[in-house]
Amino acid sequence: MPSDSLPASTRRILSLWFPRLAAERILRREGAALTGPFAVVRDVGNTQILHALSAEASQAGLTPGQALRDAQALCPDLVTRLANPQAEAAFLTLLRRWAGKYSPWVSEGGTNALLLDITGCAHLFGGEAALLAQAEADCTDLGLTARGGIADTVGAAWAVARYSGRSAASGRSGDAIDQEARATRARAVKRRHWERGGAAPRLATETAGSTRIAPPGQTRTALAALPVAALRLPEETSAQLARLGLRRIDELAGQPRAGLARRFGKELVLRLDQAFGLVPEPVSPARPPDRFAVRLTLPEPIGLEEDVRAGLDRLLPELSERLRARGRGARRVRFQAFRCDHTMQPVEVGLARPSSDPERLRPLLAMKLQEIEAGPGIDMLRLEAHVTEPVHATQHRGHLGAAADGEARRGRNGASAALDDLIGRLGARVGLEAITRLHPADSHIPEKTTKVLAAAWSEPARDWPTQPPLPRPLLLFRPEPIQPSEPPAMPVRPPKGFRWRRRDFSIAGARGPERIAPEWWLEEPEWRSGTRDYWCVETENGDRLWLFYAHGGALSAGWFCQGSFA
Repeated sequence: MPSDSLPASTRRILSLWFPRLAAERILRREGAALTGPFAVVRDVGNTQILHALSAEASQAGLTPGQALRDAQALCPDLVTRLANPQAEAAFLTLLRRWAGKYSPWVSEGGTNALLLDITGCAHLFGGEAALLAQAEADCTDLGLTARGGIADTVGAAWAVARYSGRSAASGRSGDAIDQEARATRARAVKRRHWERGGAAPRLATETAGSTRIAPPGQTRTALAALPVAALRLPEETSAQLARLGLRRIDELAGQPRAGLARRFGKELVLRLDQAFGLVPEPVSPARPPDRFAVRLTLPEPIGLEEDVRAGLDRLLPELSERLRARGRGARRVRFQAFRCDHTMQPVEVGLARPSSDPERLRPLLAMKLQEIEAGPGIDMLRLEAHVTEPVHATQHRGHLGAAADGEARRGRNGASAALDDLIGRLGARVGLEAITRLHPADSHIPEKTTKVLAAAWSEPARDWPTQPPLPRPLLLFRPEPIQPSEPPAMPVRPPKGFRWRRRDFSIAGARGPERIAPEWWLEEPEWRSGTRDYWCVETENGDRLWLFYAHGGALSAGWFCQGSFA
């Protein structure tokens, strides 16, 4: 039974296509700085091709997919920019949010189109034709070129938006040399008059009386005269069908499905069935981002810190419950106090570890309550976890051996939780970025044996490497030259006395040496003095210093001081 005889479908889809999205995004941003023909190019292999064109570039005869060197030969004034897929995707996401004015059910259809399920929405705009006209007019006001199509299915709406009113091109256009007989190949160049200043050829022709709105239940009729490329097929498949004489959708729909699937794969049959509505293709809008926020509207303004604390105690359990239901933990929490004079004062705290436990959030927020100025009075409180991370529960085994392991783990976890709470309280005062911890580093160079990490975003180091032959000083600084009181003895040993930082020192004892060579695969300016022999020396006045003798490399040899012990 043909679909034209079925009752009208109750589902209507609007496909909104932006053929110049990448180019017009840059034109909107740079404005009058770009004049004349403009194109966005992208890399395909070792060649740059045109990705999107401005209206002036299209009028100059350029087409998407054309090689950049050919385009510049045809249009020397062409201005280009490199494609930015991430920025284009973000811009399309903004357009998806904007399209919510027409329907609450909006999704992105590829890289340059939107799909809207306008079922039950068209009458709010005066009908489907008025809705389509208003959407395209709004896009024009935004500086965007848009072309829409409405049909019963996603595939049909996609097709009429791009190909409605375009006739299927012949498979033998005469522009491809390999399609011509040997006797006519020499004359093919003469027919390319557009390369000699003539009008550029049109890839598709608009037919009179075309429409981009397929009436309900008339999907087959609306798609019958469209080219097979309107089925979202790969270019190779469309070219193969054209060589077989199947250039229109109605010609393709009349062929046996089994033969088409065997020769061209299941994708061809699937696209055909999706366009006709035989295979469902829903419009799946993007999931809205999770927002974890609660608020408390007060019947009377408050101004005491105790009242604000009581309101916080009422908000925390509800926020924690929402976080726990989604398996999330708060990393940063913002507490906002809205005053009667329509002003707002926020305070914000961060946690060393994401958590949904209200008892770990309350002390941190309580430390910030004294910063809130009530002014004429506070009439609303709002608590928001604007930075969250996933948290996972720990499951323990049930037998006796696992129970002992669980007790040990709980002990470690308790100590870790106490440390995290301490880091959070300190971070509320001085900032989490100011609290750091040391981790071991894979290097034998004294300056590189440790690395500094933010304590809130790192775990404590569990396994430190073995201790070096000689202890390391608590205070390590850049090497500073010293002046020995007498030339060093050979083999080199610490001098009996030296001058450093305008003070004279006499050595009472020394321990060493520990020889350390520079890393040959790295260029360190501090190690251009070559191999070092380190000594732990104790002076007569009680100072314990870390000295070394540099044997000389790119710099001259000599004695230096690099650290101080407790």
